[in-house]
Formats: sequence, C-alpha cells, structure tokens
Amino acid sequence: MLTLLAIGRAKKRDKPYKLADGGGLHLLVEPSGSKLWRFRYQFDRKEKMISFGSFPEISIAAARAKRESARKLLAEGTDPSQQKKLDKIAAETAANNTFGLIAEEHLDNLRKAGRAEATIIKARWFLRDLASPLTKRPIAEITPAEILIIVKRIEASGRRETAKKLRSTIGRVFRHAVATLRAPTDPTYALKDALLPPVVTHRPAITLEAELGAFLLSLDEYQGWATVRAALQFLILTMTRPGETRLMRRGEIVWQTSTWKIPAERMKMRVPHDVPLSKQALVVLRSIWDASEGNEYVFPSIRSPKKPLSENAMNSALRRMGYAKEEVCAHGFRTSASTILNERHFNPEVIEVALAHQDEDEVRRAYNRAKYWPERINLLQDWADLLDQFRILGAQKVVNIGR
Repeated sequence: MLTLLAIGRAKKRDKPYKLADGGGLHLLVEPSGSKLWRFRYQFDRKEKMISFGSFPEISIAAARAKRESARKLLAEGTDPSQQKKLDKIAAETAANNTFGLIAEEHLDNLRKAGRAEATIIKARWFLRDLASPLTKRPIAEITPAEILIIVKRIEASGRRETAKKLRSTIGRVFRHAVATLRAPTDPTYALKDALLPPVVTHRPAITLEAELGAFLLSLDEYQGWATVRAALQFLILTMTRPGETRLMRRGEIVWQTSTWKIPAERMKMRVPHDVPLSKQALVVLRSIWDASEGNEYVFPSIRSPKKPLSENAMNSALRRMGYAKEEVCAHGFRTSASTILNERHFNPEVIEVALAHQDEDEVRRAYNRAKYWPERINLLQDWADLLDQFRILGAQKVVNIGR
C-alpha cells in the first residue's frame, strides 16, 4: 500500500510509470510530474480503467474510498465508468435546473397567462430578491429547512403577511418544477403551519351615519383640486376601489345605460365588473367630464392630463381636510358602505356582488352577476339617496356641537 512518503519520493521520469496501491488502484506518475489516480477493473469480460483525479487534490484516503465505491458498484453489476458518466449528466442537469431558472419560467408563464403587471412585479420581487439564497441551488436538492430559514427571517422582521405570501410563491415554482419532472415534491407544503398567522389590520373607515354625513359636507366644500374632490365623491357613490376609480377611462362609461364597464385587467380578481351609476354619480361625472376631453383618463393627474391621479392623491386630500390616517382612508369607504348597508338589512349577497367580492364557486359567480343586476341598480341608487340623507344628519350634528 502506498504511503505519503513513497508518493513524495516518486520523481518524474521520461516515461509514465505506476505506483500500485492494491485492489486495482494505482497512481500514475506522468513525465510532467503530475500524479493521477487510476482504477483498473474488469466488467463484462473486458478490462477497463477509470480516473479518480490527481494527487494531492485527491488524497490517499479519498482515492481508496472511491475504489471501494467502484468495487461495490461492480458487485451490484454496474459499470463504474458508465455510472460516472450518468452522475456527470445528472450533475449538469441539476446545474441547469436551478431554482432561479425555473422561477423565471414561472414568471414567463404569468406573463403569457395575461396576469396583471402589478402581480408579475410582486412575484418577481418575491422570487428574485426575497428568495435570492435559492437562486443558484438545484431545485431538486432544496430542502424545507432552507426555505424555512428564509421565510422565518422575514417573519421575524414583523412582515408576517409577506412571509406567508413568499412561501406560497416559492411553492408555485416548485409545483411547476414537479409538473415538468424536475423536482420530486413541493417542500413548501411541509411548512404550511410553520408560520405565524398575519396580523390583520383593518382599513380605517367611517361607519356611523352622522359622522359620514359630516364628512360628505366637508368634502362638498373641499377647496382643493376639483378633480380629486370629484374622484372621492364618485368613489364613495360607486363603492369601488381607489385604483379602479382613479384609472377609469372615458371609453368605459356607457351613458345610454348609465353603466361603468371596468375591464378584467383592472379588477383585483381579474374578472370584468359592471357598475350601475346612480343619478348622483352621473351628476359628479358630468361636472368634470369636459375637463378631461381629449385625454384618456376621467380623473387625470394635476401634473399631466395624460396620466391618472396618483395613488396618494385621494388620501392626501383626506389629510388636508383634517382627517388622520387612523380615522379614514380612501379604501375605507367600501367598508363604510358594506357596514351601513348590512346594518340596514339590505340583501348581503347583492352587497357582495356590488363590492366585486369574488364568489369561490365559478358557476354561482356567473349566475349571481347576471341575476343581481336589477338589484344592484336599486342598491347603488338607494346608497346614493342614503348619502344625501346622511348629509342632513351631519349638518344637524355640526349644529348640536356648535351649541
């Protein structure tokens, strides 16, 4: 058996020569001085040889371990040289099937499926930034523990909802890998109950009728930009989301039927939504319609008529009116409508459809949308009439406070 001393004394010669270690293993000393581990064996009645690497990168102990592994393969009827080629192919395949590459495929599938740009941007942030430690890892080798470390670090920073969504997004990449035969399982499934539940923070809203009336009076007298005032009034009357209102296009309004047709790409649930417009909503719309003539958006930005109101425009107006962010926000007026209408015993299913809340049952969802259109017309008009009544209550409250 070879020793370090014997290998150290082996000098280069004009021709290659061997230093035997036994069991088919030897060290080939080249004229250049390099020393290569070789293993000679017989398979299928043929003499073969396989290389284990060079010394000292591969130590004596490591070379002997490789020899024993090769002899074990032979005992099992496997050619070590063929197995080495298969292992190399597997390693190359794994290197080409990294989490990062498959994550990019997933993002590309989202684009091809027509998902909203905001959805794709958020998924890209999750996968490229938050999950970056996984980017170069072969996806089939990633363990639940690796993912848990990443999501727990985010959870520890107080972003529980982000941690939950990150786990879910990583899981979608793994399910794509499983479906394309590049990963055996989805390791995020084992982490389903490993994260703390998100802390639900309800959007601040005015839910008392007199207080809502007082707010509406203040809004009617708002001295800021008229387009922002109109946008807030229209938002409240239609029970829509701020993004849906501020991005409204002129071509979406059907005056003949008093309908606002919101396309699927602008809806949270990616389903088109029609909004019946009350008499009061039409009055608000007509008051600012001419101001946007020749442009795309009904509620254009103050800086450029070719751009919509900014995301913060309506909330900024609320702050200038004296309402703190803990009291009310633009999105909170949906809560105002839902709370008050339910307390007044309006049909809760009609309210849900008017708010564009998605029914989990696809058949029932389509049925409800068709069935409740007349009811929704009445609901939105009743809501607008109630808001006028609340203004009277609000005025009375102001008078009583003055006394």
